[in-house]
Amino acid sequence: MEIIREIQAMKEWVRAARKKGETVCLVPTMGYLHEGHLDLMRMGRPLADHLVISIFVNPTQFGAGEDLDRYPRDLPRDIELSESVGVECIFHPEASEMYPPDYCTYVNVENITSGLCGASRPGHFRGVATVVAKLFNIVEPDIAIFGEKDYQQLAVLKKMVEDLNMNVQILAHPTVRENDGLAMSSRNKYLTPEQRKNALVLFWTLKAARERVKQGERSAAVLKSEAATMIEQVPECTIDYVDIVDPVLLTPLERIEDRAVMALAVKVGTTRLIDNMTLEA
Repeated sequence: MEIIREIQAMKEWVRAARKKGETVCLVPTMGYLHEGHLDLMRMGRPLADHLVISIFVNPTQFGAGEDLDRYPRDLPRDIELSESVGVECIFHPEASEMYPPDYCTYVNVENITSGLCGASRPGHFRGVATVVAKLFNIVEPDIAIFGEKDYQQLAVLKKMVEDLNMNVQILAHPTVRENDGLAMSSRNKYLTPEQRKNALVLFWTLKAARERVKQGERSAAVLKSEAATMIEQVPECTIDYVDIVDPVLLTPLERIEDRAVMALAVKVGTTRLIDNMTLEA
């Protein structure tokens, strides 16, 4: 397995594969890999001739006071895990390689970034869209795989690819959960044992909402109120948002007529966690 740190070297690696008529699948990550990441890689391995991942903690998607400096990192472990699922190349650039001192170009996807995480993390999706656009230009993948846990991110990137006519197919992988239902996240590392138990309220809340819809409840206001009540009863849990949105446009819904997505962002202690679930009438 190769570890490439320079943009030009990554381009040359891809160019060599292209000369042979070979295809490339990319799984972008910020590292500190867990089973969720590895499932994305397992999904991608048979879909192209080459499986490439990126490991890059992207500074432009972190806001002031967020956890950029303490975001967990463990490259030797990431390399070992990547190799175990058939990754052939890791693109691991420095921030100065991706954003030199004179850098001034950004990608802004409008409308679907205005709510949910976009409302509470201004500039976050500009950073996400920009770095992914750069990765697509550098690696030129035929396929890129992202997890549904980051539902808004997935929608933003699909829209970016559509609007900018990018030659890459984005595939979604279902949220990967621990045995007790907690969505896998690199940030779970921050949780104390007690907070880890409390964090399960996100999954329980989503499951309860799904069951209420199956029972006939259609009012988004009622479902959101019930969800908020569940979360607020759990120690150290502070709601950022509880919303029910259109699965494609991410616009808030008043009633669930067909399909909808309930999305949550909750601080457990100081750790902000997100989760979502599809609700079907």
